[in-house]
Amino acid sequence: MIKANYPLSKFQDIQTPFYYYDLDLLRSTIAEVKTQSAKSDFVVHYAMKANVNTSVLEVIKNAGLGADCVSGGEVQAAVDAGIAPSKIVFAGVGKADWEINLALDNDIFCFNVESIPELEVIDELAGKKGKTAQVALRINPNVSAHTHHYITTGLSENKFGINMSEINKVIDLSLTLTSVKLIGIHFHIGSQITDMTSFQGLCVRVNEIQETFDARGIVLDHINVGGGLGINYEHPNHFSIPDFESYFKVFREHLILKPHQKLHFEIGRAIVAQCGSLISKVLYVKVGTSKSFVILDAGFTELIRPALYQAYHRIENLSSALPDEEYDVVGPICESSDTFVKNYMMNGTHRGDIIALRSAGAYGEIMASQYNLRKLPKAYTSDELK
Repeated sequence: MIKANYPLSKFQDIQTPFYYYDLDLLRSTIAEVKTQSAKSDFVVHYAMKANVNTSVLEVIKNAGLGADCVSGGEVQAAVDAGIAPSKIVFAGVGKADWEINLALDNDIFCFNVESIPELEVIDELAGKKGKTAQVALRINPNVSAHTHHYITTGLSENKFGINMSEINKVIDLSLTLTSVKLIGIHFHIGSQITDMTSFQGLCVRVNEIQETFDARGIVLDHINVGGGLGINYEHPNHFSIPDFESYFKVFREHLILKPHQKLHFEIGRAIVAQCGSLISKVLYVKVGTSKSFVILDAGFTELIRPALYQAYHRIENLSSALPDEEYDVVGPICESSDTFVKNYMMNGTHRGDIIALRSAGAYGEIMASQYNLRKLPKAYTSDELK
């Protein structure tokens, strides 16, 4: 039995493991993003760290989205993909000089600045080039994202951003620098957020922080609230496109913008996660004394999220219509942490069955490694395999 819309007959002829991207679903997802964001003329930048597969980026570029980058490599990838530099923002707590220079040379829209030393370096490097760098201050609003502590980024104790207590100090410094122009403020409270009250809390804090700038007579043209919208990993077939309507509605109703201000978003996972699957083959089914193990040819070298922060991915046996049985689904890597899920119910499984690890379009292929001297996974798209 073929589940979802996978071309199983073609999968059987391709060396596993590999990534598969449903570009029709990606296009539908982006269309919904554009429909919902256009209601208030919001500006959406795709968070490059989620996935930089060239076919995926081509769809994103053709849709007219901007790019949110956190490294020089991502800035270059966005430019190479044809995304206009005027739509590129560059964040990251540790920007190296060459990365800043690369962004300056490409005249990107904005640097999201995360510390006083970084602000000073950008000013210095821009000055050497005779340029003025547009910057937004990334401020920690101390709002909990109610998500895994590894992907919470907006609390005061995180390494990211500028703490509330430093705002006036940073404003004072920015007013003395001659090669940077303060155009906005930036926030990002975390990832895989499904509780909309977290975003409501962010809106309240942004409104309060704006008052600080108003009191100083500083005009901010841009507010950037980052991303973080989560997806439904348990039911990717029923919820293949996230609830962008509710997401954007929160900011429309709770964040107070001035008439001249633009609101920016940096969305990654919610755009690309559901369109991607890691396709693997069963090497062995090992029957133990109290449980059975399905051993795949894919491991944490191809999809590290379950090992890194106990992330869940729905797993489907595309080859089997047998009654469900309970398995630990594991990979071949020589580490005990190379386990995708334990005590998992799925169709009766045998050697050679084709397995899909769902919702792997974000932080999957991009985080693959060559540990154990394994080859990096290839990727195929629905456009190629039609």
